Amino acid sequence: MATPAQWLAGARPRTLPAALSPVIAGAGVAAWADAFSWWRTLLCLVVSLALQIGCNYANDYSDGIRGTDDVRVGPLRLTGSRAARPGAVKAAAFACFALAGVAGLVLAAVTAWWLVLVGVLCVLAAWFYTGGKRPYGYAGLGEVMVFVFFGLVAVVGTVYVQTQDWRWGGLWGGVGVGALTTALLVANNLRDIPTDALAGKNTLAVRLGDPASRRLYVALVLLAVVAVVGVAATTSWVALIGLLFLAVAAQGMRTVATARNTGPALIPALQQTGVADLAWALCVGVPLFFA
Repeated sequence: MATPAQWLAGARPRTLPAALSPVIAGAGVAAWADAFSWWRTLLCLVVSLALQIGCNYANDYSDGIRGTDDVRVGPLRLTGSRAARPGAVKAAAFACFALAGVAGLVLAAVTAWWLVLVGVLCVLAAWFYTGGKRPYGYAGLGEVMVFVFFGLVAVVGTVYVQTQDWRWGGLWGGVGVGALTTALLVANNLRDIPTDALAGKNTLAVRLGDPASRRLYVALVLLAVVAVVGVAATTSWVALIGLLFLAVAAQGMRTVATARNTGPALIPALQQTGVADLAWALCVGVPLFFA
């Protein structure tokens, strides 16, 4: 039986900034529009965190039973390391999805019922990333789906449940958060190219190869820079404070550029990118509360 510390490690806490960032950015845009609601923001945060942790456990389960995680470079995997029974890890994933569903239903009830469909799509995207007979993460589509669901959908959704209106600032916020969250996945998959290729997991990094994946990482960070300008142009100039995120993002770019090989040398890039993602959201979103 896995210990509480192992379950915490299996939840992959270093990825949780990817769940916090879209809610912070979306709440900032909603505040600029004079529509901020603390309890709706809190429910969005529950949905985002529960989906992120559920996705992590789902990936742990699906990769573990396929044998993809038999040889690990990164943090502990519960299923692959045999620290927990596969059924228990799967149950943890669906418990998280259920929690996200309950919070999402409350938001849909006070906003619009069609949001239930969005929630269902989010859960399906989380499960079939590595789950099912034809997981899209094994076909090189993981980065696309992360950009869409953990970027565009998460930020625009956070804005919409508060303003009940379309805001261009929300779209640009989704681009910025989505770009850095996708960069986090690129760094993770870049690290795992040798083991993923051996296991038949054809991620985008495996398909592109090492040099092109490193260039993609840099391009995503630059896209996040463009997104800061986009948010400022559609809300307030104070959002340009978000460019300060580059002070953190530069560390990740340096690690990705200088690490001589995939594997342990790239592990620091995961934390650096996650912090950069959170810094982007804080430096863009918080100033908008005072705009």
